This record gives sequence, C-alpha cells and structure tokens, in this order.
Amino acid sequence: MLLPLLALTLTAEPAALTARVVLETALGEVELEVDLAHAPGTARNFLRYVEGGRYDGGRFHRAVTPSNQPDSPVKIAVIQGGEAPEREAKDFPPIPLERTRETGLVHRDGTLSMARSGPDTATADFFICVGDQPELDFGGHRNPDGQGFAAFGRVVRGLEVVRRIWQAPVTAQALAPPVVIRRARVVKP
Repeated sequence: MLLPLLALTLTAEPAALTARVVLETALGEVELEVDLAHAPGTARNFLRYVEGGRYDGGRFHRAVTPSNQPDSPVKIAVIQGGEAPEREAKDFPPIPLERTRETGLVHRDGTLSMARSGPDTATADFFICVGDQPELDFGGHRNPDGQGFAAFGRVVRGLEVVRRIWQAPVTAQALAPPVVIRRARVVKP
C-alpha cells in the first residue's frame, strides 16, 4: 500500500505544490507564489508566519538600490519586509538555509527569498528582487560566505507595487516611512 502512495506523490504536478499569498500593502497588493516543491522548509516557514497573522501590521522597511550601498562592491536591488518590530522577539527558531544550488531556484526579477545574517539564521524577514540578482545565489559574492540566500517563490501579480516600494524615499536603506503590510493571507490560485 505504501508504494502506490509514494508513486502518486512523486508524480504530483508541481502546481499542486505551491501556495498563493497576497500581501495587502499601503501601496497596493502583491501576490506571491510560494514554492513548496523546491524549497519546502523555507516555504513552510514563510507560510506559518502568514497563517499566524504575523505579517499583518508588518512592514516593508528596507529598499536597497545601486545608489544607497556605496561601500558594497557587489550591488543588489531588493525590498525587504517582515513582521512588526514588536513581534520580532517572538520569532520562530531560525531555519536551515536551502541553498539555490540544491533547490534550483535562482534570484531573478520578482523572486521571493529569505533575509539572513549567516547560514541557518533566517526567521521572518523576507525580500523581493528588483531585476535579476545572481550575486544572491549560491556562489554569489554579496555575502562573504558564498552560500547565497534561500529563494522560495516569486511575484505573480503586483510587480509594479514592488517597484513603487523600491522607489519610495529612504534614509540610507531604511524606507522612510516604512510601507505597511496591512494583511498577508493565503488565497486560492
């Protein structure tokens, strides 16, 4: 009995192994496709924050542009979001880094990925790429460790909202003011 079930699982369509999330922000909606097939641990981590209401009232707080990273030899373009600061003390434990060399997911325009300070340190903060960002993949040079970041999804609607957030006023790299995430919810495709 176990063998037929295993065969069924292995032949499931990739579309069945995704989830859709809508982020309702102060600047408009962004719809994300979360890839449970290729980055299951990272995707499940993100979804537990969504389903727990942890991003409701959160914010996009950072926009990294070519002009606001003068000391970095490797320039990137992303917006970074997360839960409200008062909730950060209650983050779930950090998750293992799912490297792009294993998942096959790479940092292209609209890619959804987890922020981290070192391998196996990601919790709630995530980012969305503005343009292709290969230096964020495994072997890239954005971080000295070369491990890259865990890509786990993509924007399927609302990339223009992502660009509006990216172009909003910043102080250094901090959005001033942050762009509020009013609500994050799982939706049916």
